[in-house]
Amino acid sequence: MIFEAIVVGVILLAVGYWATMFVMGRRDDVLHGKFVEEQPAAEPVRFVPRVQPAPAQPNKDSLQALLTVIKRDLHDAARS
Repeated sequence: MIFEAIVVGVILLAVGYWATMFVMGRRDDVLHGKFVEEQPAAEPVRFVPRVQPAPAQPNKDSLQALLTVIKRDLHDAARS
């Protein structure tokens, strides 16, 4: 009795998964081969590397302000 219930549950889960993927349009994920549509091979994509500008040097005042904020936060966290 319990074995049959487990088998029926697994079958219902499989059918639910199949129906969900089919309705969502994910026919590639459906387990049956007749729903998988073969696509022609695409041409290889050439990647052109982007030249990134050198990172700007941070201002000394901004680093000092950041350090001050971090110290204050650490001090407040130590008090708690």
